[in-house]
Amino acid sequence: MTEHKLKKVAIIGRPNVGKSSLFNRLARQRDAITSDMSGTTRDIKKRIVTISQNRAFEVLDTGGIDYSSELFSKVASFSLRAAEEADIILYMVDGKTIPSEEDKTLFYTLQEMKKPLALVVNKIDNDKEEERYWDFLEFGAEATFPMSVSHNRYFNDFYAWMEEHIPAPIEVAVPSEEDIALDPFAKIVSEINHVEEVVVDNEIRVAIIGRVNTGKSSLLNALLGEERSVVSDVAGTTIDPIDEMIEHREHEITFIDTAGIRKRSKILGIEKYALTRTTELLKKANLVLLILDSTQQISELDERVAGLIEEHKLACLIVLNKWDIKEDRSYEEVVDDVRDELRFLHYAPFITISAKTGLRVNKILDQIVDIYGRYTRRLSTSEINDTLRMAIRRHHIPSHNGAIVNIKFATQYETKPPKIALITNRPEFLHFSYIRYLANFFRDKYDFEGVPLDIVARKRGQRVDEEEESY
Repeated sequence: MTEHKLKKVAIIGRPNVGKSSLFNRLARQRDAITSDMSGTTRDIKKRIVTISQNRAFEVLDTGGIDYSSELFSKVASFSLRAAEEADIILYMVDGKTIPSEEDKTLFYTLQEMKKPLALVVNKIDNDKEEERYWDFLEFGAEATFPMSVSHNRYFNDFYAWMEEHIPAPIEVAVPSEEDIALDPFAKIVSEINHVEEVVVDNEIRVAIIGRVNTGKSSLLNALLGEERSVVSDVAGTTIDPIDEMIEHREHEITFIDTAGIRKRSKILGIEKYALTRTTELLKKANLVLLILDSTQQISELDERVAGLIEEHKLACLIVLNKWDIKEDRSYEEVVDDVRDELRFLHYAPFITISAKTGLRVNKILDQIVDIYGRYTRRLSTSEINDTLRMAIRRHHIPSHNGAIVNIKFATQYETKPPKIALITNRPEFLHFSYIRYLANFFRDKYDFEGVPLDIVARKRGQRVDEEEESY
C-alpha cells in the first residue's frame, strides 16, 4: 500500500528537442503527438508512470518554450508554471546543436527553483556523437545525461538518478497463516488491516468534441475555473488532447479536450493525427459534450462529428455555445434545427451557454453527473418484465406473415449504456419498429435522458453481445 503522494516530474525545454518522445517512452505508449514541426505540443499532458520496484510518479509533457509569437509565449508560460508545480524537473536540449545562451538562461532559471534538476542531452544517437555531450557540461548541472530517446540508448544512468528521487511504495506487511497460528494477536491485526474493496463507479470520462472554433477549450477553462488549456482565436489551436480531472458531487470527472475536427479536405499535416486521436479517445469516454455554435446552422460536418457519438454508443449532452451573441433565431428555432439534422441524437438534452461569459456553465457539471447515473443504471429483471408486459398489453407484437412472435421475457445484461435483451421465439421476425416502440416505452417509464438504449432480440441461449442499433 503506497503511503506517499505521487511525485510530479516535468519535462521542460525549447521546441523540437524530443520532450514528447521522452514522455511517450516513459509512458510506454505512443500518446503525445510527435513530429518535426516546431510547437506541436501546446498544452500540458499528464500520465502516471511506473519504473523499477513499482516506483510511480506523474510525468508532465509541456510545450516548447518559445517567445517568437503571442501564442507561443502563452504556451511558454504554461510550461514554466508546470515546472513550478513539479517536484522534479528534466530540462531537455538538442544534442545535435551547440549549447545556446537561451538554453543556459532557461536552465539557470529552473535551478533557482531549488528542486532536483537534470539536464538531458537528447539525440546522441551513437557512440561517435557522444563527444558532443561534453559541451553541455558547461551548464554546471548537478546531473547531466546523454540520451537517444528515438533509439532507446543510454537510459540506465538516467533511470538510476530517477530512482534516487522517486520513493518506493511502502508495503504493509500481512501476517501469514503460520504467523497467525503462533500469535493470537496477529489475527486481530490482520482483520484490522484488511479492507474489503468496494467498487464505486464514480469516475466519469468526458470527451469534448465539435468542429473547430466552437469554443471547446474555452469551455474546459470555464469548467475548471482556471486557464489550463491554451485558448486562441486561431482555428485548430488544440492539437494534442489533454486530460484534466475535477471532483463534483463525489464524482471524479476527467475532461478530454479533443482536437477540433476539420473537413477532411482541410486536414493538413499534424492535424491528421489529431483527428485519429479524437476517435481513439471516444473509445475510452463514457459521456460526450457535443459543442455546437448556436450562431450557425447545423452543417454536414456537425452531423459527421455527432455521428461518432452514435457509433460509440455514448451518453451525450448537446452544448449550444455562444448564446451571449444575439441572433435573429429563437431558442425553439435553434433546437428544431439541431433535432431535425441530428435525429439520431434524439435522446440528448440541450443546454445553452456562453463559455466566454460563464452563462450557465456551472450547470453542466450537475448534468454530467445526472446523465452518468442514468448511463450506469441497472434495472431489476422484475422491473423490466413488468414494464414489458404493460407495453405488450398496450400494443401487441405484430405477427410476421401469419407466424406468431412471442417475447418470453427481457433482462438487462449490461450498463454503459443500458443494454436489454428480449428473449423471443423468432428474433428475426421482431420488427425494428416494434423494438423502437419498446425503447420509447422504456424511456417514458424510466428516466433515460442523455443515454442511448441498446435493445436486442435473441433466442434463448443465443449470444447477446453482437452489434445492434441504439434506440
